[in-house]
Amino acid sequence: MTIRVLIADDHGLMREGIKALLAREADIEVAGEAADGLAAIREAERLLPDVVLMDVAMPGLGGLEATLELRTRVPSARVLVVTQYDDREYVHRFLRAGVAGYILKKAVGCDLVTAIRAVAAGQSFLFPSIAAQVIEDYVHKGESDGEADPYERLSAREKQVLKLIAEGNTSRAIAQLLCISVKTVMGHRTNLMEKLDVHNQTELVRFALSRGLIRVD
Repeated sequence: MTIRVLIADDHGLMREGIKALLAREADIEVAGEAADGLAAIREAERLLPDVVLMDVAMPGLGGLEATLELRTRVPSARVLVVTQYDDREYVHRFLRAGVAGYILKKAVGCDLVTAIRAVAAGQSFLFPSIAAQVIEDYVHKGESDGEADPYERLSAREKQVLKLIAEGNTSRAIAQLLCISVKTVMGHRTNLMEKLDVHNQTELVRFALSRGLIRVD
């Protein structure tokens, strides 16, 4: 059976490189590509790929927010994160979001091919250094972990709205991006600020930066 893959990455050279790599594999077909999270969702709905190669940092909806949406819209697609970020927070958020695998861009090509075949077969795949992190965190997880991260109290849609607000998008722009009403955006904004106990735009942006949801280059 041919494994149909969708590549979601905002760097054209990265997408071209992955396509060239996978073109050598008889059992893997690149069905499509996307340069941001929203495009990844649209293409996944249209193409119904077996595996989505998901970058983390993309404009608009990032990889995490797109993954949360895909779980609802295209539950059959298995998400394999392909990123340069090995930060523990990123790893745990994506694992909680239900991804099937997490691999770093510094991996060699055969690792990516192995990962794609594994997740397509219903298995999980973690890059060795990521797997070591996960095991270490599990072993050292004590009873006194402190309060749960307030970010995890947000719904999938609230997480999407949070990132878009923190990036400076207006309520009208967010409504257009997510295909919802401005009133709905405002409702999500109110709810997420209450859950996060933030009271203005500056505090909200500071929270997003502290959690690595947005980056200042």
